[in-house]
Amino acid sequence: MQPHEGQPVGQAGVPLGQSHAVMIMLHGRNAAPRNILEMCAVLDRPGFTYLAPAAANNTWYPFSFMAETERNEPGLASALHVLNALLNDVLSRGIQAEHVVLLGFSQGACLAGEFAVRHARRYGGVVMYSGGLIGPPGTAWDHAGDFAGTPVLLGCSDVDAHVPKERVDESAAVFGRMGATVTKRIYPGMGHTVNAEEIRMTQNLMDAVLVAAPS
Repeated sequence: MQPHEGQPVGQAGVPLGQSHAVMIMLHGRNAAPRNILEMCAVLDRPGFTYLAPAAANNTWYPFSFMAETERNEPGLASALHVLNALLNDVLSRGIQAEHVVLLGFSQGACLAGEFAVRHARRYGGVVMYSGGLIGPPGTAWDHAGDFAGTPVLLGCSDVDAHVPKERVDESAAVFGRMGATVTKRIYPGMGHTVNAEEIRMTQNLMDAVLVAAPS
């Protein structure tokens, strides 16, 4: 069962196939592609192709990302399948994985990170705003693979109602162990949101991809 299969993919920026720099953007719970695509104007990097797949009923999986994994099926498996298919489509057009950035907010950040550790390789970057790797307390993420220096950005509040700081710390450690270059920022008292510093760091990451990608 693939509840997310066949859902539309929102697009912005340079049409797919006309740019060598791609950002796959994953929206949060009770949101839609148009919500995450609003960030394109804020990021202000028009050289990118922005792709935002839609979750069925606006939710990638039903329960907390820290619930028992089977409770979030088949949504989680379907979400990972859709993301893999979208990435493979991008790569089939001659775009290199090191010129692809995975970015998500909240539930979308959890999905982006979980997909990345299950498919570790050199990406242009992985950006997780207010999210962590998926699994109940005690999960051991022992996936094979090497990020080969992929820049990974994790930003979150220390009192986020949905994402415990400890899970952000755990997630950063997993990425580091798998060869990523990790930047973790914990912001005291920040709400469940994205701040200006996170945007600036994301822009710097995107600039590096644009410099590396062929024009």
